[in-house]
Amino acid sequence: MLSGSTSQGLTSTELLAKQHQQLTSLAQIIANEKQILQQHNPQALLDISQEKNTLLLAIQQLDQEISQNQAFAQDKAAGKLTVQLKEITLLLSNCQQKNLVNGQIIQQSQLAVERMKTSLLEQHNKNAITYNSKGKKSAGLSSLGLKA
Repeated sequence: MLSGSTSQGLTSTELLAKQHQQLTSLAQIIANEKQILQQHNPQALLDISQEKNTLLLAIQQLDQEISQNQAFAQDKAAGKLTVQLKEITLLLSNCQQKNLVNGQIIQQSQLAVERMKTSLLEQHNKNAITYNSKGKKSAGLSSLGLKA
């Protein structure tokens, strides 16, 4: 084990192991999120979003703890953590790439919803054409005397 401890008594190696574990969990959550997006399950999406947010906060907190750890800085400067840091960097990059894909899925879903909404409104307006008391065409809910 490498020297250096934090307020919780973790060495630099243990801190990086914890960070690696958190990023591995994040990668799994992002993969699950993609499946949920493809299944169009809004409740499951809310649940996994909360889980993802909680984990991201924990990752941020650990990052802050690592950045303030003098022993970690010394071990890093001495080149003792190169392999672990490289693995973590690759894992983080993988998470970011997968998250971008999920973002694109969300954008495509939003576009599809907007197209459907527009189509439904157009269809409704075609069916809602009526004539007022003066014989002029009018359309929409206002022709029924309804106001939003």
